[in-house]
Amino acid sequence: MEKEIIYLTADGMKKLKEELDHMRSVERPAISAAIAEARDKGDLSENAEYDAAREAQGMLEMRIAQMEHTLSKARIIDESKIDTSKVQILSRVKLLNHNVNKEVEYTIVSENEANLREGKLAIGTPIAKALLGRKVGDTVEVSVPAGTLKLEILNISI
Repeated sequence: MEKEIIYLTADGMKKLKEELDHMRSVERPAISAAIAEARDKGDLSENAEYDAAREAQGMLEMRIAQMEHTLSKARIIDESKIDTSKVQILSRVKLLNHNVNKEVEYTIVSENEANLREGKLAIGTPIAKALLGRKVGDTVEVSVPAGTLKLEILNISI
């Protein structure tokens, strides 16, 4: 059986660990307190507050388990070993979108770190998949729900 590896930046790993710590040390005790408070109100068979708190606890425990699973498979990417001659994970790519004649810049990151507002594009997206392995000067056409994009790679950096 092949072991799945999730690649993260050092910053991404730190954020995941901080979020997990927050869930364990702040959210978990708050939900436990809400359950205890609802339990003190009497008959549990007709106590909507108790049911809601128990459901929230289940959802939180599921999120904690997922995050622990992700962290157990995570490996930090060594930025010093990244080849900037071609697009790969952690590459910062400056593109010219020929459809609107506008420059855009993305950093290719793991699914867990993706955030389009910050210019972090998940490696599993159609655009990132089309860019992987390409070099400066290459032009790619990418099918997206809104149509086809024609993108030219202007620069690759870290």
